[in-house]
Amino acid sequence: MDFDKEEKLKSLTKIQYNVTQKGADEPPFQNEYWNHFEEGIYVDIVSGEPLFSSTDKYDPHTGWPSFTKPLTSANVVLKRNGLFAGITGAEVRSRHAQSFLGHVFNDGPQPTGLRFCMNSAAMVFIPKAELAQKGYGEYAAQFIDE
Repeated sequence: MDFDKEEKLKSLTKIQYNVTQKGADEPPFQNEYWNHFEEGIYVDIVSGEPLFSSTDKYDPHTGWPSFTKPLTSANVVLKRNGLFAGITGAEVRSRHAQSFLGHVFNDGPQPTGLRFCMNSAAMVFIPKAELAQKGYGEYAAQFIDE
């Protein structure tokens, strides 16, 4: 992954910086992607690493964008922690930029049983129609044109 982390960090808003670099969570229902269901992929705001697909997005009614699995598991790193009683959680970070993204819980729908609860401020959405021109053409095949 080729990116200039220091330069990219200078361009982030305060909330984007606090989420990705300081591990903060943005407020529920007050973030860009919590109820966004357009076809496309979500990438790390710092490195551009592909993280999640709209095909794996669902609404668990928590106020944050949630996914059943990563688009490319090699691009996410899980750091174990015990977040909430009865629900095992792990911190989710991007592999190359080490951006804090959110948490994964074991209370999601099947087939994975996982809920990747992410912060919108840590991601950029790339619409299906722009995947190729923005360098993510390899991910376009997952979307079936009707």
